Amino acid sequence: MRILIAPDKFKGSLSARQVAENIALGVRDVIPDAQIEIAPVADGGEGTAEVICKARGGEWVTCHAHGPLGNPIEARYVWLSENASAVIEISEAAGLRALKDGVRDVLRANTFGVGEMLLDGAKRGAREIIVGVGGSVTNDGGFGMARALGFRFFDQQDNEIEKTVDLISVVRIEAPVAAGVSPARQPASASGGPLQIRIAAACDVKNPLLGENGATRTFGPQKGATPDELEILERTLTRLADTVTRELGCDFRSNPGAGAAGGLGFGLMSFCRGELRPGFDVVADVVELEEKIRSADVVITGEGKLDRQTLEGKAPAGVALLARKFGKRVFAVVGRAAPDQQVRDTFDGVYELGGSIPQARELLRERARELGSTLKH
Repeated sequence: MRILIAPDKFKGSLSARQVAENIALGVRDVIPDAQIEIAPVADGGEGTAEVICKARGGEWVTCHAHGPLGNPIEARYVWLSENASAVIEISEAAGLRALKDGVRDVLRANTFGVGEMLLDGAKRGAREIIVGVGGSVTNDGGFGMARALGFRFFDQQDNEIEKTVDLISVVRIEAPVAAGVSPARQPASASGGPLQIRIAAACDVKNPLLGENGATRTFGPQKGATPDELEILERTLTRLADTVTRELGCDFRSNPGAGAAGGLGFGLMSFCRGELRPGFDVVADVVELEEKIRSADVVITGEGKLDRQTLEGKAPAGVALLARKFGKRVFAVVGRAAPDQQVRDTFDGVYELGGSIPQARELLRERARELGSTLKH
């Protein structure tokens, strides 16, 4: 029996690879002669770079950057020398881990460090940069990133804007000059700046930039924004979007995923000509998951919490969809599962751990042994 184990991480507990390895141990206890292949997956959030690095033999590199509130940091990303590409997670420079002493300030926080990481990848010679768009503490629409890339923002008095909250007054954007093009001949819409390379943004949400389902109102409260601050941030992003439309000749505010990571999805499309794709699809392509599923008899996936959100582009649902495409049975081993029949019916069986995080490894092996016994018969 050929078994493919392709789970996502158990957030806050185990990496995707650790989950896969423990499931494999449990299955092998019951089916010792099984041919087991491990293929950890992700959906664009934290852990995406690690999954791709392991699957494609990449290496971790570091660069100097700045955290969301301007503190100097050392940011890590993955370099894939086989095809000269980089894989970065925006949380490395714009997430909780990049905050000094864990202090948050959503009105000041910015994505400048993300731009610095992109520039470092470009200087290294990347032909493509895969960006995991998830886990930010920012809500700047990619403003900080754009400034790092050379874009300049001005108010009505021609004062340069350098703070996120001051974007409420932006009226003009000056794009950096593309290589080999004189400023006089530079079109306003030439927003690629110094990054004349392909940017593939892996995104696990479909929110637009603005409105009730947008970046600010959906994710702002999670980042500590008060009701008054939410109003300021929404007006700020609206003004930024209006100015980008007028000055750069593009309008991505309503695109699915524009609201990801505090509007960084919008920023990547507007300032980098980035292509937003479902995060799972990006990872699945890179790790060649479809081919692995095609050659398996049974597929096992999993994540920390299985619920309605799983169906909105999360990795286990993506694995299940591919498994169904090739007529393979697919099972999920999860930390917790909501009592939602549609979610459960996505899989041929759901095995729930229960228990506490410190017990996760042993519980994974126990549930995997139960699953193995089912497969054996």
